[in-house]
Amino acid sequence: MARPLDLFVPGVVYLDVIFTGLRDLPAPGEEVRASGMGSCPGGVANLAVAASRLGLHTGLGTALSSDAYGEFCHRVLSRQEGIDLSASRRVDDWHSPVTVSLAYDRDRSMITHGHPLPTDEDGLVNGLPAARSAAVSLAPEGTGWVRRARAAGTMVFADVGWDETEQWSFDVLDDLSDCHAFLPNQVEAMRYTRTDDPRQALEKLSGLVPVVVVTCGGDGALAVDGTTGEVATVPGVPVEALDPTGAGDVFTAGFITGTLGGWPLPDRVAFATLVGALSVQHFGGSLSAPGWGDIADWWQATRHRDTSAELATRFGFLDDVIPPGSRNAVHRATATIARLSDAQPDH
Repeated sequence: MARPLDLFVPGVVYLDVIFTGLRDLPAPGEEVRASGMGSCPGGVANLAVAASRLGLHTGLGTALSSDAYGEFCHRVLSRQEGIDLSASRRVDDWHSPVTVSLAYDRDRSMITHGHPLPTDEDGLVNGLPAARSAAVSLAPEGTGWVRRARAAGTMVFADVGWDETEQWSFDVLDDLSDCHAFLPNQVEAMRYTRTDDPRQALEKLSGLVPVVVVTCGGDGALAVDGTTGEVATVPGVPVEALDPTGAGDVFTAGFITGTLGGWPLPDRVAFATLVGALSVQHFGGSLSAPGWGDIADWWQATRHRDTSAELATRFGFLDDVIPPGSRNAVHRATATIARLSDAQPDH
């Protein structure tokens, strides 16, 4: 009998091509050079890979083209990252969606090309496999599978994308009644609640869903857990940022990991901010996600050099959650999609 999933993630996988080290974006008729480039699966793959690297048995429900880009993504996700693709489908005569990300000045701009999916999001769920948790990106048209997931005992963690219409209709949040947690960034949270402060937005959203986490980029995150009465304000972890692509998805994976582990809210949020911060030190959304080896290395170095002991106190729980023994190295994004990377990866 197949092992139940810890996390099921439905959605679109993009091929991400990331350029880093840009001083500025090119003006019309201008050419600029990037000092770094990488390719990796993107879109919902960012969350799936990050969760798998943290030890969660992760399944992905998506459509992957049989073209070269789709084959590359399939190989990386299934063979390299160990993600369960049994709920996914391979599709002929459909072009893989592609996103080019231009990382500069600790931010990014993106260009995306893609054709309509050969199925709707409910079709990507493909029978809703048994899972302890699932992730959803809220949409104006709603997602019919979320209610079925809740009825099956699955904890649903929700985020929301940028509203290109800039209407920020509160109706988009209707599915939160069937979700366990909502993790918007501070801009999204304030726009939907018509507030001008993340704390005010957190308070308003807390009436819609049991757990709310508002992420504030490098400044950390705010959170409230209505099921336990816990409130947390966690500052960011200072790192040298290279590429922020996918950092929000890595944050979510860290928070889900802590939730499934039964950790206190401050530890869940601190862990999520840590893995999100570690991810921005590498380029490539999904393959920038840290593994336990990265976390253990950071923790060992931090305890030795943190003279204020503030970080050592905040992250003291890591002694109890970092798995003992050897940890597999993780792969990073490489400049070619011709074959899987055989470069020496980081721990």
